[in-house]
Amino acid sequence: MSLAVLKSRALAGMEAQQVNVEVHLANGLPAFTIVGLADTEVKEAKDRVRAAIQNGGFEFPAQRITVNLAPADLPKESGRFDLPIALGILAASRQIPADILDQYEFAGELSLSGELRPIRGALAMSLAMTRDAGRDCGHNGEHGKEPVKQRTPPGKADRRGFILPQANADEAALVNGAAIYPASSLLQVCAHLAASSHEAMLTRHTSALAVAMTEVADLADVKGQFMVKRALEVAAAGNHSILMVGPPGAGKTMLAARFPGLLPPMTDDEALEAAAVQSLTGGFRIEDWKRRPFRAPHHTASGVALVGGGGYPRPGEISLAHRGVLFLDELPEFDRRVLDVLRQPMESGRVTISRAAQQAEFPAHFQLIAAMNPCPCGYHGHPSGVCNCTTEQIARYQGRVSGPLLDRIDMQIEVSAVEPDTLAADADGEPSTAIAVRVQRAAEIQLARQGKRNQFLTTREIDRLCKPDKAGKAKLKRSMEHFQWSARAYHRILRVARTIADLAGAQGIGEQHIGEAVQYRRALKDR
Repeated sequence: MSLAVLKSRALAGMEAQQVNVEVHLANGLPAFTIVGLADTEVKEAKDRVRAAIQNGGFEFPAQRITVNLAPADLPKESGRFDLPIALGILAASRQIPADILDQYEFAGELSLSGELRPIRGALAMSLAMTRDAGRDCGHNGEHGKEPVKQRTPPGKADRRGFILPQANADEAALVNGAAIYPASSLLQVCAHLAASSHEAMLTRHTSALAVAMTEVADLADVKGQFMVKRALEVAAAGNHSILMVGPPGAGKTMLAARFPGLLPPMTDDEALEAAAVQSLTGGFRIEDWKRRPFRAPHHTASGVALVGGGGYPRPGEISLAHRGVLFLDELPEFDRRVLDVLRQPMESGRVTISRAAQQAEFPAHFQLIAAMNPCPCGYHGHPSGVCNCTTEQIARYQGRVSGPLLDRIDMQIEVSAVEPDTLAADADGEPSTAIAVRVQRAAEIQLARQGKRNQFLTTREIDRLCKPDKAGKAKLKRSMEHFQWSARAYHRILRVARTIADLAGAQGIGEQHIGEAVQYRRALKDR
């Protein structure tokens, strides 16, 4: 009897928990059994592994093969366990050496020919592996405690190497300090483990990334709409959510598409978080590194598509927009129940999905940009006067967006139709790059003052950092009484006013800052 144990990872939300792939060969009638709460995709590995081993020139043992994926109560899915299962069989049957298997972690789907195909979640797995190694080595432990010693893998102290498909190498190598060894086939991995020649050794992969300077849509292309552009600048500076209300053709979608160009550059940590989420769906592209996500789901999207879910939970649009922008066009056309699932993630910045088998938590720090028409025909308040919608129809249409959701949107602005003379004139608006400089300066002020953007200020921090002067308090009190706004609206106005003051370089919040913030919550006049 022979036994081989290898390390791999299983995805559970954003976590990539370690899995021991235990392969046992015993005498008896030939059989191949996979246990350990394996999904259908994992159980189908039996046929892929058998063909890959045989086509690689190895002997598939005619014995009773038992593969245990431990821990047994952790769900396992996808084909990422093909490679460690195949290597375990070869090591247990003594066709490859087993003495250095503990120095690596393995993941990869096998084709019948033995080629390695890309997997989902390579970045999340690499990140988890590096963090675990840091904890094991005492880097994240309490001061004064003796670090835990670990076997030294080839070429890198204190952590295992990660052998995975070549197609996932750039993605996994984004994690600083990760020891990534890409391979194109099972045969190449076996040759590396056997180390029969220097040429057969896998080469450690390092990421040589440069931030792509791609051309982005410029806000200067939008003619007119100067007040809306100002509102977008405030929203970008404070990370505030915004709703644009206006007739068809006023430029709402065009403005939203240019909004990411105003946002501050992503930090390394933000870029890694966003890339790790996208990696879980296999949608991360290396050219998108440090580019803020912009997600624009269609209004027919379901609640699961928006928030995430499934038997094995995967992130939805709000998590894929993490550290970026979620644009919801034609907001009232979304199912009201679908929209209402946004309420809790907008407040907490995360979403928890509970299923019978497991619970998964995904980050969801997204900036919501929404657009809608003011009425069913879209032309309520238009200078042409073509709207025939009744007051009841308008109220019913706007009522498709619930009051609690609207209350959570910081800024609600009106986008008026553009005059023909303005459309015929040359575009003379301020370029996005100039606005982005002011946004970045305001963001730096916020980080220096409170360590976070204004959108994330708590109630106690608002009371301390967002106190208006005497005239500002009076104006805010009058507005609250006139519009019957909620306590949540009160705090959101103060957050926006704080951002407006930061853009102006003002230490305190004055009446003019409160006045401008109040104007950004008056788009839906019929509510």
